[in-house]
Amino acid sequence: MTTPTHGNPSLADKPSLETQSVTATNPAARRKRSALEVMRELKQPKVAVMLALGFASGLPFLLTANTFGYWLRDDGTSLAAIGFISWVGFAYAFKVYWSPLVDHIDVPLLGRLGRRRGWMLLCQILVTIGLLGMATVGTAGGLAAIGAFALLTAFASATQDIAIDAWRIESASDTDEVGLMTSAAQVGYRVALIITDALIIAAAARIGWSMSYAAMAVLMALCIIATLFASEPARAEVVRYHKSPLWTLRGLADAVIGPFIDFFANHKVTGLLMLLMVALYRLPDFVMGPMYNPYYHDLGLSKDTVAWVRGSFGLVATFFGIAAAGLSAVRLGLLQTLIAGLVFEGCGTAAFALLSVSADTTIFAAVMTLDAFAQSFAGVALVIYMSRLTSLGYTATQYAMLSSIYALLGKFLKGFSGIAVETLTPIYGLLGAYATAFVATGLTAVPPLLLLLLLWRVQNIKR
Repeated sequence: MTTPTHGNPSLADKPSLETQSVTATNPAARRKRSALEVMRELKQPKVAVMLALGFASGLPFLLTANTFGYWLRDDGTSLAAIGFISWVGFAYAFKVYWSPLVDHIDVPLLGRLGRRRGWMLLCQILVTIGLLGMATVGTAGGLAAIGAFALLTAFASATQDIAIDAWRIESASDTDEVGLMTSAAQVGYRVALIITDALIIAAAARIGWSMSYAAMAVLMALCIIATLFASEPARAEVVRYHKSPLWTLRGLADAVIGPFIDFFANHKVTGLLMLLMVALYRLPDFVMGPMYNPYYHDLGLSKDTVAWVRGSFGLVATFFGIAAAGLSAVRLGLLQTLIAGLVFEGCGTAAFALLSVSADTTIFAAVMTLDAFAQSFAGVALVIYMSRLTSLGYTATQYAMLSSIYALLGKFLKGFSGIAVETLTPIYGLLGAYATAFVATGLTAVPPLLLLLLLWRVQNIKR
């Protein structure tokens, strides 16, 4: 990228990350990489750091969501209460509102590490405190107390995601590396989900939920090492250097509304279709999220069975899903990958209805395998797509906007998942109510699929 020598460029003239990275490389560098070249790039230190930061990003997520719901159900909390307390996850949906601070302000003292690293370190400390607080007060301290620490954990985790996502995009030298860094992040993220969705359940059966959450706090603290080893990305500094200070009227306007003006300047009216598709894309995964673990509990599955299946079949399927999505995006194209992700998501979610007929370990393993593959495949596809829509200088805010939009509707609807199951129970019985809700949730993959086809017609999504 050519270094600007004067003034702040017009918002309408600023290219997206994909355009910027293409103009920054020569034609030879833009050719399709061979498998051997990709393998060589995996040896870069920043890929290993991205793997660890992906782990740090994924570790707190389920500890305030599905796994938290398992703990609450285990201690006799109602499904309605579990559904409502899952709204602490709105922190992930609302993070766009404070993302300009992460984009424009250094953390006092910790800012010496750099803007991205300073925010990551602060958030990792706060997440550790939040998890320790949840472990200390437990459910015996009341839902309000443990819910407050869960909210702190979710808020700090969401803010950490803003910084990590910006670091991931800004550390990539071109669009191919965006995909590489995204895959590394997803591997680390999914490993963290396996630990907080499988191993912790096995641990809880032996040492209790409080001690298990304390162990997760220790793991979170260890993630600080990755932040200390990370290098502050320099790609966005050229753009930031020419921005007005945040305390000026121009700087404040640029921080708050600049990212949105820039987004629609780049994508025009099609941007509205993009945002709507992003908002609906992960509904099959989100809507019934708080009910998965209570479902296993009510099916009579033991914690060891759930942990074993998730930690074996689920882990393998997760890695296959990540690899398949990355390969599909490169070889088949991003549109085809996004469509496949929706089909997998819808089928994977609806398949949980089979467990109401038979909770046999073999069927449970098959359903979990499909779901783990579907979630990881769809997750990689959407993250690559959203990453390519951002612009340097607004990376944190624009990606936070996109990830907030994709989380907002799902986070809201999942709060009613417990009421939905309880409302359907008199009609279909408890297990039948679960099955009906899972099938209905799987069908939410249809609207974003239609939007993708419309986007293909008006924009022709390529890679």
